Amino acid sequence: MSVLIKPIITEKVTADSEVNNRFGFIVNGNANKLEIKDAVEAAYGVSVEKVRTMNYGPKRSVRYTKAGIQYGKTNAYKKAIVQVAEGDTIDFYSNI
Repeated sequence: MSVLIKPIITEKVTADSEVNNRFGFIVNGNANKLEIKDAVEAAYGVSVEKVRTMNYGPKRSVRYTKAGIQYGKTNAYKKAIVQVAEGDTIDFYSNI
C-alpha cells in the first residue's frame, strides 16, 4: 500500500507552499495522519510539523442521450496538506 499517490501542483497550493511552507498531496484513502507524516519524511527527507486531511467524495453526473440515461461519477480521493518545519522545503520539479 503506497501512502502518497501524487503531489498537488496547483496555483493555490504552490502559493501556500511559498508563503506558509505547506505542501499538498493526494494520499491513499485508508491512510491516517501518522502514516502520511512518516511517508513524507521518508520520501523527501524533511521534518513534518502538522498534517491536515480532507476527504473528497465523488461528483455524480447524469446525461440524457438518445440511447437512454447515462450515469457517471468521478473518483473519491483524500487530500493531505503537510506543513514542514521552518527551513525545510520540498522540490517537486527536480529530476532526481
